[in-house]
Amino acid sequence: MATLLLTNTNIFISFFHQKLKMKNFSFLTSLLFFILTNSPATRSFEVAVNGGIGVGVTIGGSGGTGVWIGGNNGSPTPRLNRAYTALQSWKSAITSDPLGILTTWVGPNVCSYRGVFCAQVQDETTSSPVDIVAGIDLNHANLGGTLVKELSFLTEITLFHLNTNRFAGTVPESFRELSSLQELDLSNNLFSGPFPIQTLYIPNLMYLDLRFNDFHGPIPEDLFNKKLDAIFLNNNHFEGEIPQNLGNSPASVINLANNKLYGNLPNGFGLLGSTIREILLLNNQLTGCVPEGIGFFSEMQVFDVSFNSLMGHLPDTLSCLNEIQIMNFGHNRLSGVVPDFICSLKSLVNLTVSFNFFSGLKEDCSSSRNNVLGNLGFDFSGNCIPGKDSQRPRPECNAIPGGSLNCFRIPSLVKPLVCGTLGGRTESDLSSSPP
Repeated sequence: MATLLLTNTNIFISFFHQKLKMKNFSFLTSLLFFILTNSPATRSFEVAVNGGIGVGVTIGGSGGTGVWIGGNNGSPTPRLNRAYTALQSWKSAITSDPLGILTTWVGPNVCSYRGVFCAQVQDETTSSPVDIVAGIDLNHANLGGTLVKELSFLTEITLFHLNTNRFAGTVPESFRELSSLQELDLSNNLFSGPFPIQTLYIPNLMYLDLRFNDFHGPIPEDLFNKKLDAIFLNNNHFEGEIPQNLGNSPASVINLANNKLYGNLPNGFGLLGSTIREILLLNNQLTGCVPEGIGFFSEMQVFDVSFNSLMGHLPDTLSCLNEIQIMNFGHNRLSGVVPDFICSLKSLVNLTVSFNFFSGLKEDCSSSRNNVLGNLGFDFSGNCIPGKDSQRPRPECNAIPGGSLNCFRIPSLVKPLVCGTLGGRTESDLSSSPP
């Protein structure tokens, strides 16, 4: 945790260790992490704001090692000269700057540029302090233009944030050379072209955010083999099937919503004990069954596959989702009876099964303690449940979609369900076993 004491121009921050529970990295956290891993460890930091452009940081109080971020302290060095070349090349490719951000991008002192953050670290060769550009944060700058290959000169940056601008074109191939980059946020721009495969070659990347752009084409399988903590690809034009190895990903959040993905959900969903906490696949063109392996995402908290064309019954393994809080199957073509164990999940606060073809509710889902009058927000409208309000007209319920669809299920009477395992079955077993 962090304790902050604010004065007129100073912020005193004391850090205590805790396990990072990633959902969204913050800019300050990333830069302080960079400083901590490149400077002597101390108990406290004094962070002084310099004119609203940069941040000065003194580590260890008086007599300690001085580390600054931004500000006006950056005299030219070989590393900063390379950064100057990169940033001036990029400046020439920026065609719109209504907020006047680039009026500060003048002269060789790149650490005074608005949105550019620097740090002082110890040179591994000379053991002398050297100045580097540690991060670019131009979120909400409303800049228009393109990225340039010279940005790869910024090999020390740990984050590159361009959320909510008007950049277009493609991501330069040279981005694979950003060897220190941990966070890449290009969201809410006008980027286009196929998935920028070069981002998968950035060795230390942990956070990839490409949402709200115009990327298209298939999602590469290698994406889910990379050690990313967050993957945001939603609101693009990606198409094709979801790679079968999605469950390999160590990410805590995977958002593929609002694309043009089709085909079945991966057979081996969850079989590798993934630590995924949120999976959002809504508003695609997915078909087939909800795979049994979904129940083995033991830490999952949000699962949303609404607005697709999934069919068949819900698998019993959903009873294993003890951490699930939000589950949305709405606007599909699912059928059968809504199982009682779903409504009994201890952490569940919202369950949506609306606009499917479910024909009944088990007792726990029908009881008042588990409906919208109780602890559980439960929307079952637009189905075929006798005696319930707001259901489909009877003629629509006469022909259940997917009646001939075979969804492989492990018979619970033959092999009792054990959460966290499929009794030795593997992904190949799932794909090859008869219905």
